[in-house]
Amino acid sequence: MSLVCWKCGTSLAGMLLPLSRRDPCPSCRADLHVCKLCRHYDAHRAGQCRELAADRVADKTRANDCGWFVPRPEAYRGGGAVMAQPGRSALDALFSNPPAEDEPARPAKPNLLDDLFRK
Repeated sequence: MSLVCWKCGTSLAGMLLPLSRRDPCPSCRADLHVCKLCRHYDAHRAGQCRELAADRVADKTRANDCGWFVPRPEAYRGGGAVMAQPGRSALDALFSNPPAEDEPARPAKPNLLDDLFRK
């Protein structure tokens, strides 16, 4: 399995290893030298790092200077637009359907603001 961006899943096969602290993802421009791409990252641990000697990093998605950083191929968890698409499709279907032919037309509501401010 090749190395991919932790945020968007783009392949990082063309990048030189070891990753520099300043290397961005070629697709989404996210920092790559981050805890979320590291082999030691564990969201279920206090401090979210398996390496006990590592300094604490507050923002796990921003570039850092951790000397224990080792990129891991399975860092991308999916999500984003791919996971939102079924929900978005369901909402579009719910709110974009025109009223059926057998439904009675709703009476238009008077515009109360026009009545209030009419001269």
